[in-house]
Formats: sequence, C-alpha cells, structure tokens
Amino acid sequence: MTALFDGFPLGDLALPNRVVMAPMTRVRAAAGGLATPSMATYYAQRATAGLIVSEGVQPNLVGQSNPGTPGLHTDEQVASWRQVTAAVHTNGGRIFAQLMHGGRVSHPSTTGEQPVGPSALPAVGDVFTPNGPRPAPIPRALTTDEVPEQAQSYALAARRAVDAGFDGVELHGANGYLISQFLSSNANARTDRYGGSVANRIRFAVEAVSATVEAVGAARTGIRLSPGATFWGVRETEVPQLYAALLAELARLDLAYVHVEATADEEVLLGLRRGWPGTLIMNPTLPMGPKQVERADADHWLGLGAELISFGRAFIANPDLVERLRLGLPIAPVDDAAYYQGGDEGYLTYPAYQHTA
Repeated sequence: MTALFDGFPLGDLALPNRVVMAPMTRVRAAAGGLATPSMATYYAQRATAGLIVSEGVQPNLVGQSNPGTPGLHTDEQVASWRQVTAAVHTNGGRIFAQLMHGGRVSHPSTTGEQPVGPSALPAVGDVFTPNGPRPAPIPRALTTDEVPEQAQSYALAARRAVDAGFDGVELHGANGYLISQFLSSNANARTDRYGGSVANRIRFAVEAVSATVEAVGAARTGIRLSPGATFWGVRETEVPQLYAALLAELARLDLAYVHVEATADEEVLLGLRRGWPGTLIMNPTLPMGPKQVERADADHWLGLGAELISFGRAFIANPDLVERLRLGLPIAPVDDAAYYQGGDEGYLTYPAYQHTA
C-alpha cells in the first residue's frame, strides 16, 4: 500500500513525501499586498512538507477578498515574494502559489472597487473589511465580454508567480470564490454562454485553467475544488454531473493535480477519483469543520487511491508536522484566536517538538 512518506513525482518536482500543506489565509501581508520577512520564515519553517500551497493570493485588485492578503499583480509584489520562495527552496522545500479571486466575496472598503461576480447576487454573510465584518455587498455582474479578462487574470498572476520563484500555481476553484461562483446554480444566474447548463457553468473554470496552462505549463498548474460545498451561500445542483464534466475537460490539459476537499459524500468523491486520470490531492476533512486531518484520514484516502494528502490547521501549530506524523508524536493544538490577528504571535511562535532524554 502507498505510504504517506513515500516519494512522489509531481510534474518536474520530486516530492520526498505525500504530505501537502494546504492553503490557509493568514492575513499577514504588508500594505500593498506585499509578502514580508515573517512570511518567508513561516513557510520556510514548514518546508519539510512534500509540497506547500501558499495562502490565497489575489491575481488582481478587484479579486482581493480580505484585508491583509498578498497579491501577485504588481512588480513590487513579485519582488516581495522572492524572499519567501528562496527561503523555502533553501530549506529544501517546494511551493505553489494559490491564486484566489474572491469575486463577490469582497468589499469596496477593502479594494476601493465594487466586487464583481457572475451575477448581481450578494454572498451570504458578513465579509471581512478594514473596519470589521460588514454585510456582503451586491457585486457588479460581469458582462460577457468582461468574463475572459477575469479568466486571464489567473494566467497573468501565474506568470508573475513563476517569476517570483514559485514552483507552480493552484487556482482556487473552491469555497464560494469566483470560480466556485460560476460553477454554482444560485450565485450564477446568467443566461449567456457562462450560465445555465452544466456545460456553460464549467466554462469559466476551464477557460481560467486553460489560460494558466498556456502561460506557465500544465506541470505547474493545479486547481482546488469543493464539490457540493455551501460556503458564502453558494449552492450547486447536479454535483456528480457538474464535477464529472469539469474533470473531463480538465483531463485534456494534463494538469499537475486536482486538489479536492471533502465537501461531499465519500461515494461522490470516489466517483470523482475514478473519473480523474491524473494526480489527486485529497483534503480528507471539511475545511474549518470541527475535525482536523489526522494520520488515519490520510492513510484511508491513500488506500482509496489519492496520491497526496493535504493537511491544513495542523500545520499552523506544528511546523514540523511531517516529522510528528512520521514518528507518531503528539500534534500540538492551535490557537484559533491567532488565525487572523496579524503579527508574529501565533504565526512564528509555534516550536518544533521538544524531545526529552
């Protein structure tokens, strides 16, 4: 049986193990969406992961969802990320940038711009702003001619990511953000070629991924998906058919991987595993749910055919998570109050396991 600590070839990369650090928003960027020296330390501390996927990085200004998040749409942002990628590589690691366009999950007080989405329908709930939580605003519906520009924003950011030293990119197609909004049957009320039928609702995702592959190559391109998830009020009908159709189109592109969250029943997820011929990264528990990913969850999904397993919150308090999993050491608890508070406390202050004589 495949073991969590077996090596794995991912595109041009040789992963030393099958542990992936999942993308997690940490809102520690400097003004202007710049990466910082603390971010370089944070990711370098976790470089023993087979692959790190960064926090969500906005591909353009209107795509910024939360305050304090980094970007990849200016030269200054590219330059700031080089310290991060260099630190990870110096420590022997590999890192992809997650490209996250928030779509309607944003606020004018964060970006200075009205959010955009497939339709003029607001997200459900309060969004984060510089002035605290605020009700999600009504986005401006993209015109048919504007949609390709937003799809291309992922490709432009991917080029910048490679220039910044990232080994590749992961498009955030999950959790109610822009790609997920187009896949949705309630956030997307369009009647043009981007809405309505399954074939139309997957079109934006396919165009965004295709443009990224053309920009940086298939071996450097992955996508994250959350089948059937309801984050930010997004809902999907025909989930098995929707994702089977999407994966069939993506399979033509020979991507580095598809990264799937456990947001649907295992039977549905296994159907997607059978329908996806390439590398599958599985995140075995519900994101931000009550349970963190454990070694048993990883082994279970490796046995079901996933090639790689992503761990999220466990990596926050355990920079040496790979070693703890390998040796069966205790997993330290995380202080969830420090997730988004800024600063180095609860960010760089978690130690490696202290062995006693």
